[in-house]
Amino acid sequence: MDLGVLLNDIVYILIAFVFYKEVNALFESEDNSILRIIGGGLFLLYGLYYFFMKKVDAGDLDGGHIAEISTKNYMFLFVKGFLLNLANPMVVFYWFSVLTLGDESSNGASFDSSIAIFLGTILATFFSIDLLKIFGAKKLRPLLNGKLLKGLNRLIGIVFCVFGLVLLLQGIIKASN
Repeated sequence: MDLGVLLNDIVYILIAFVFYKEVNALFESEDNSILRIIGGGLFLLYGLYYFFMKKVDAGDLDGGHIAEISTKNYMFLFVKGFLLNLANPMVVFYWFSVLTLGDESSNGASFDSSIAIFLGTILATFFSIDLLKIFGAKKLRPLLNGKLLKGLNRLIGIVFCVFGLVLLLQGIIKASN
């Protein structure tokens, strides 16, 4: 499943890389307030969604049966990981942000070569950490319950709402100047 997520991240990086220069030109323009307002609004909506997300039934968490994985199920897990990552709209925003950070930290070096090393390091780190999470998930499974997940969703919702409000306010202040 993690390999599917990794492949989807690479696809998103390629898409972000293709459109990075156009987006970068918009942000470097004098008036980028509309982009901040739109981005802030999206984060705010996403945060509200997470905050008010329905409670997860705890019976789904600990009562489930974990099936043995056969060789033909690996392809299913790969596709599932790819599609789950594809369905998350925040992944695209994340990779655009990473490309921006990579461009700013390249210090005038060739953007293409330095960003390739930067992105490769990030992907290798993500993949390694994901493997550690997979091994640790079995030990954490008994701790999961509906109340904990609801609390985590609310925390994530609050963080997204705060970030969205900051972007919205920056856009409004910049537009009024």
